[in-house]
Amino acid sequence: MDNTRLLVLVYLLAINFANAQNSGEEMVKKTIDSFFEAFHNQDSMALKETVSKDIVLQTIGKDADGREVVKTDNFSHFLRSIVSIPATTKFEEKILSYNIQIDGAMANAWTNYEFWVNDSFSHCGVNSFQLFNDQGTYKIIYLIDTRRKEGCE
Repeated sequence: MDNTRLLVLVYLLAINFANAQNSGEEMVKKTIDSFFEAFHNQDSMALKETVSKDIVLQTIGKDADGREVVKTDNFSHFLRSIVSIPATTKFEEKILSYNIQIDGAMANAWTNYEFWVNDSFSHCGVNSFQLFNDQGTYKIIYLIDTRRKEGCE
């Protein structure tokens, strides 16, 4: 094979790899977007569709003494708390950016966010999603977030 054909072959393989990576990133982003759409709509059934049955939820924040702590939440408790928010309360988690990495069937998404309640700023932070590609569909298997009121620019 001459050098020109070899270069063309390498170029085509690189394009296919890049397209596959972008496609995977779009699939991850779609899962996260679907999670937040269901979250904002308080739709527990749709939320369940975006996660694995063994999802782990954690939050890093400050306790009453101002110390950083990790809190673990049960997903069914999380669902109950979301659906029990009164209809008069407007809440929105605004995702500001996505940084997605994929290796095989595993993906990670780092998303900066702001959280608003009744059009007033509540807090900001970062979500770290771990996802698993379950036969062509990404499911969230682990979600940890940070929450703070300062440094939210």
